[in-house]
Amino acid sequence: MIRTALRPKWLALLGLVVLVVVGFGWLGLWQLDVAQHTSQREAAEKIEQTPEAPIDEVMPPQTSITGHHVGRAVRATGRYDETHQVLVVERRLGDRVGSWVLTPMIVDSSGARLAVVRGFVDEGAPPPPAPTGTVTVHGALQPQEGPPEKPTRPEPGRVQTVDLASGINAWGGDIYNAFVFAEDEVPAATGASAQLTRVPPPPVRTEGVNWRNAAYAVQWWIFAGFVVYIWWRAVRDEHELRAAAALAAGPGPGGDPGPDAGHDATRDATLDRDSGAEGDVHRDVAAASATGTTGSTDTTTTPSGGSTR
Repeated sequence: MIRTALRPKWLALLGLVVLVVVGFGWLGLWQLDVAQHTSQREAAEKIEQTPEAPIDEVMPPQTSITGHHVGRAVRATGRYDETHQVLVVERRLGDRVGSWVLTPMIVDSSGARLAVVRGFVDEGAPPPPAPTGTVTVHGALQPQEGPPEKPTRPEPGRVQTVDLASGINAWGGDIYNAFVFAEDEVPAATGASAQLTRVPPPPVRTEGVNWRNAAYAVQWWIFAGFVVYIWWRAVRDEHELRAAAALAAGPGPGGDPGPDAGHDATRDATLDRDSGAEGDVHRDVAAASATGTTGSTDTTTTPSGGSTR
């Protein structure tokens, strides 16, 4: 079958098959990518359409954050705890390099502390003081970042990540297991706090897929496999036809026996046997003739009517 597959026409068709398979494979990957982006877009649209709600209704203190919470619009009313305000260093905002200003808020409704990223300051700039009095923050929920991959020892008042687990020891009491990117404050910040640049929350990302587009991707890959199967089946059919034709044609140029080789051998043996028997008969007749001729000379008839031996 390999010899059949290596014939020029099948090799040329195999090249076309490879191109089709690559194309179908790419279309499947494209549909899978569309499925992922569609899922993310649908999740983002759902979150954007969800109305803002108090933080305690969305995620009470000491509860775990889930994918349904990420990016949710919430509001919290309370007082900033400026004594525990820190800078989250090594951050970027566009082309600017600097820090996030992170200030815990004591929420009036629960007494728990909620970490709030109030804004961004350039590298080396001191953090502005937090507003005093009761403030209502409007923002988007985000999960904590956890410990840094390469921990260092930053100066006091500076941290590398928004790690709420470390904030428990410093703040004390209950906390919300998420932080908020502040998008607005009421009343509006004044003085140096008003100079803070708001940090936009990152786009919502989900791990799910859109199953309809995922099914399209699988279909394209099935088509690719079917094309390969059709090529293999065609090669196999021609191989079987050639093998059948070779058997029907008898011995090939190399002396290979044909399908009637056994019958021919039997026929030849029968003919040899019959020829041998005929030869024996002819030899016996010849011998008998020779004997009769010799015997007839033993008795002769004389002219006088007698016989002599």
